[in-house]
Amino acid sequence: MKIYQYPSQAAEKRLSRIEQRGLEYQHKDLIAVQRILNDVRKSGDEALLKFGRQFDAPKLKLDQLIVSKDEISEAVRSVAPGFKRALNRAARQIESFHGRQRSNSWIDTPRPGTLLGQMVHPVDAAGVYVPGGKGGQTPLVSSVLMGAIPARIAGVPRIVMATPPTRDGSVSPYLLAAAHKAGVDTVYKIGSAWAIAALAYGTATVPKVDVIVGPGNIYVTLAKKLVAGYVQIDMIAGPSEVLVLADRTADPEYVAADMLAQAEHDPLASAMLVTDSRELAEAVDRALERQVNKLHRKDIAQRSLKAFGALIVVPNTISAIELANRIAPEHLELIIAEPFARVGEIRHAGAIFVGPFTPEPVGDYVAGPNHVLPTAGTARFSSALSVDHFIKKTSLIHYDGRAFQKEAPDIIRLAEIEGLGAHAQSVKVRMQRSKK
Repeated sequence: MKIYQYPSQAAEKRLSRIEQRGLEYQHKDLIAVQRILNDVRKSGDEALLKFGRQFDAPKLKLDQLIVSKDEISEAVRSVAPGFKRALNRAARQIESFHGRQRSNSWIDTPRPGTLLGQMVHPVDAAGVYVPGGKGGQTPLVSSVLMGAIPARIAGVPRIVMATPPTRDGSVSPYLLAAAHKAGVDTVYKIGSAWAIAALAYGTATVPKVDVIVGPGNIYVTLAKKLVAGYVQIDMIAGPSEVLVLADRTADPEYVAADMLAQAEHDPLASAMLVTDSRELAEAVDRALERQVNKLHRKDIAQRSLKAFGALIVVPNTISAIELANRIAPEHLELIIAEPFARVGEIRHAGAIFVGPFTPEPVGDYVAGPNHVLPTAGTARFSSALSVDHFIKKTSLIHYDGRAFQKEAPDIIRLAEIEGLGAHAQSVKVRMQRSKK
């Protein structure tokens, strides 16, 4: 890979290319997704079966859209003990972390005669979308846990999951075991944009939900984009990314491995090294060349690095941190001599992985924090998926007569300034009648 000295025109050009990549789609994709949404909204289960048979399981039947209790029980029995052990650890640690995010209702009496507060309630239903993963060959177990566990902790009464069936109409036992562990109530064998439509609008078989979370391909992402506002969604996620901020103390083999772990996701994924050590950048470049040839997903990783990878050398650690905050990466690894002395200077990142033994995959699976993170610089203003995505907060307001009379003149003044006479009158009438 080319090594860029920052600041320079060449570095700026490369960074611009990385920053401007995002949710890439053609107009025809948007039109196709809108047609799918309209079809499901109009035809319901009939549309779900049509699309399911066309793209997933040719013999899919209506009574197979819901995964049966027997299928789930068999899945739980069939998975290996080693998988169950890993699943239990991940679920336990994700639950522990998200448990600290719970919000409570509160009431206060800040001024005589007033009562103000906030009531916190979970939404009535949440839907977790989980991609099929190469026809069930690569089940995204972690997506089940990261979507369903925060919803359960929030107290959502009904949690459902949608995932495309394999060609024979089944669902990976790993996904079903994970759904059972995470507390999912119902699993539907539906995928892509028609699954998002069913969750958003509802059908005879699939009652609508209030929140939809989970990753997916461009059709899933566009469908979520189009139903956002009708239902709550987690985020519009772009291609994944990692920025490794390292100094001369970092092991180049670690850095290269972590960059490749991101690059293998997708040709649009971005893996960057920002360092104040030219020697480290050169060593990482050599390590990347050695390691990439051993990967099963070598072609994807190479395409990603060529298009959106970067080895950037900066004057010092201060410059590195400034650049990291500008990029606001989804994942930021901090592999420097004294990371905890500088971690507070990182203002914009989806998640920060501190130290040489905290590679990004730790966060993907078992650490506890959610791995659904803002991408494409949106960490400047948004956060990871959390319990907050599954709750709503309602304000509570009460005034007695004396408190009302005291503040009424100011309410009238503000209403009249805004030209809202009826607002002012609703206060005046009470002032007048309460004096009688």
